[in-house]
Amino acid sequence: MPVALSYPGVYIEELPSGVRTITGVATSITAFAGRAMRGPVDAPVRIFSFADYERQFGGLWADSTMSFAVNQYFQNGGSDAIIVRIHNGALTGNAAVPLSGGGTATFTAASPGGWAAQLRIRVDLDLDPDVVAANPANTMFNLAVKDLGSGTTEVHRNVSITGTHPRFATAVLAQASQLLRGPATIGAQPSANGAPVPNAPDPFDDPSATAVTVGANPDGAAVTANELYSAANMRTNKQGLYQLEKADLFNLVVIPPYTSLNDLAKADWDAVISYAHDRRALVVVDAPSAWADASAATGAGAIANVATRSENAAMFFPRLNISNPLRDNRIDSFAAGGAIAGVMARTDANRGVWKSPAGMEATLSGVIGLTVPLNDPENGAINQLGVNCLRNFPNTGPTVWGARTLKGADAIASEWKYIAVRRVALFLEESLYRGLQWVVFEPNDEPLWAQIRLNVGAFMQGLFRQGAFQGASAKDAYFVRCDGTTTTQTDINLGIVNIIVGFAPLKPAEFVVIKLQQIAGNIPT
Repeated sequence: MPVALSYPGVYIEELPSGVRTITGVATSITAFAGRAMRGPVDAPVRIFSFADYERQFGGLWADSTMSFAVNQYFQNGGSDAIIVRIHNGALTGNAAVPLSGGGTATFTAASPGGWAAQLRIRVDLDLDPDVVAANPANTMFNLAVKDLGSGTTEVHRNVSITGTHPRFATAVLAQASQLLRGPATIGAQPSANGAPVPNAPDPFDDPSATAVTVGANPDGAAVTANELYSAANMRTNKQGLYQLEKADLFNLVVIPPYTSLNDLAKADWDAVISYAHDRRALVVVDAPSAWADASAATGAGAIANVATRSENAAMFFPRLNISNPLRDNRIDSFAAGGAIAGVMARTDANRGVWKSPAGMEATLSGVIGLTVPLNDPENGAINQLGVNCLRNFPNTGPTVWGARTLKGADAIASEWKYIAVRRVALFLEESLYRGLQWVVFEPNDEPLWAQIRLNVGAFMQGLFRQGAFQGASAKDAYFVRCDGTTTTQTDINLGIVNIIVGFAPLKPAEFVVIKLQQIAGNIPT
């Protein structure tokens, strides 16, 4: 805004530069949905290591294919994941804490599952005299809870039974505890637990502590499509897979099999892929466990029976042989989705999203072998159908040896044939979508269009210098158009500004042809 000129002299006015930096979004945040031993069931949780997963979701569990997929993801280079826990009838444990003067208050476990049977609660009244003096008599107490399974202990001191108190016990637990939740009301001060058994190794593991109890079959049954996506109003209510509506951004989606013997059906994959398309994400589709040889993948209708072809999905075959630490390290077969997502994340970090997550650098860590060994002719037949092969090479071990989307079959001739091309497009879409929010409601004329060209052009130039596009020069690699030719007066009248961004994607050298020719040598002519 110009300064008011009132006195003779020199005035300073700062002018806007029009530069609004567009920042590229993350490219390999991976969303997982499935069964877990414990953890929140009403919101996605972002984690950055498998140790985070262990703390919040209980670690490896024989009934959770997701736990193994997450472990393989981080083992292969993943660093950022979003976990959606779903369950089928898991029960929530509860504990009746005695109150002074009689009666009880029911405290519950923080999340459903049999893990809660290991919770123990102790109450003491060893309060600071200042706390006692500042509050009504017999309203304050100390609450401690321990998970005997994991060893996690929480101590919540100076909590109150009064709902309006700033340290109301239930409110404190809701915000600060990963183990316990309180009742809506607490009728009286809880009774203090007796002294621990003398010389007891753990004061929580004695009869005076209050135990949390859980009913029969506390972990419920294996999840199904009904818990994942198909029940009524799940997306509206942000339940199941659609808890991801509460997540700001994710780029890859991994849905492990419901059980080690029960794959997702075609309708399941199609629903997941449709949602991923809406969120500008790529789904890693696992080949069916029933595919026991190459002919199963190349049979008539084999791929069509797994998932509808989409540029936002990529399928990998075969499955992985990995030692299972829960079964004395015996070899079990696992769906490859988690490990593949980890390889994609590692490739993004090392080379960029424009590098295909395949080749000699795309080795699979922690994998002992593959359920189906493939040779070159089999690989060739499967590859041209748009399914990516995993191969076991002598010098590198199990390796990702395919880089196509499910639209990558030769017969389809799709422009989204390759995973890297599609992921670059999704990266550009999401980055520009977020980076151009400032344009909304700006005056729709040449000054705005010039700013758009400046900022989008700077973003694309930065990617070009990193090697994200084809072309020896910027004009060969990308273009940005936003002017009177893209936005007509009719568009302006309708409140529309049209921005056209083009890019020349890098495509993988999928077939390397070496031509050898003998030469005659030094023969005089």
